[in-house]
Amino acid sequence: MQSSSKLFPVALLSAELRGDLTEDIYRLKPGNSPDPSVELALTRLGQAGATETARIPVILLHGSFSNRRFWYSTKGIGLGAYLARAGFDVWLAEIRGHGLSPRNKRYRFNTVADYARYDLPAIADFVAEKSGQIPHWIGHSMGGITLAAAVGGKYLTAQQVSSLALFGSQVSRTYWPLKVPPLAWTGKALLKRFEVISGPRLERGPEDEPIGVGIEGLRWHGLFGRFGDQQSDWWAGLAEAQMPLLAVSARADKDDPAWACRKLFEQFGAAEKTFVLLGRQEGYSDDYGHIEMLVSKAAMAEVWPMVASWLHGQQLDVPVVQRQAV
Repeated sequence: MQSSSKLFPVALLSAELRGDLTEDIYRLKPGNSPDPSVELALTRLGQAGATETARIPVILLHGSFSNRRFWYSTKGIGLGAYLARAGFDVWLAEIRGHGLSPRNKRYRFNTVADYARYDLPAIADFVAEKSGQIPHWIGHSMGGITLAAAVGGKYLTAQQVSSLALFGSQVSRTYWPLKVPPLAWTGKALLKRFEVISGPRLERGPEDEPIGVGIEGLRWHGLFGRFGDQQSDWWAGLAEAQMPLLAVSARADKDDPAWACRKLFEQFGAAEKTFVLLGRQEGYSDDYGHIEMLVSKAAMAEVWPMVASWLHGQQLDVPVVQRQAV
């Protein structure tokens, strides 16, 4: 195939006009991981008829059991579409085996470590090649955790990240049964019997997750577990991360509570970082939930403009108690 990149094979699968937006879908084949069958889908959104200018590139990374539609619905609604209409160069990444990214041969064994070590650097380099600028990154839930892993493991560097925005992302919530070795061993043995963790069956989302991600999570939260892999301690590496950081949590988020999101935020060594808690006590219209913090009418009015301001490098209009520069 004719490549759209000088870095590795890239196919432009489609170039469509979706109302007032342009939608270009690329499929990357980086060939940089032990599984050469990995292909990654990347959707680029822009304004139809807009003049060619140096738009600020931003990559949006979905969470577990999800895909690009979290950011960009079939009706053209979502944070991704909002940012494209605001003049940003928007890229929607889909993790291997999710959405338009086909399942690779070793899909069952995929882990966050694979995403962080191999996939995100390839996506960053391609976006920088096409846009001519270092991209900003936004991650929700597992997407934010993957970004933290990539930064903490030094797989993504300051030459590939202009800033980070993490929504509902944490790794510190304790699951006490996993600290008991016999229970952890039993859980791991049960998981190994399956190929995937079914999002639709568990009513967690439209996508499945490979069993490798589940087993990896057991190791993180087990006795003497850590946020990292055998080669690298990602948690320790975050103390050296210097790119600007925005961390956002939701007061009604039961899966990823604010205190745990705050702990991840505080581990970053960045001199410029801001933590925002979305709740009525903080002056917002609602106590947001894990999904509602980005997908809701309230988020459209309160959160999306805040993200655009952050990307423009502007001072955020949030309560002073939530703003932290160190």
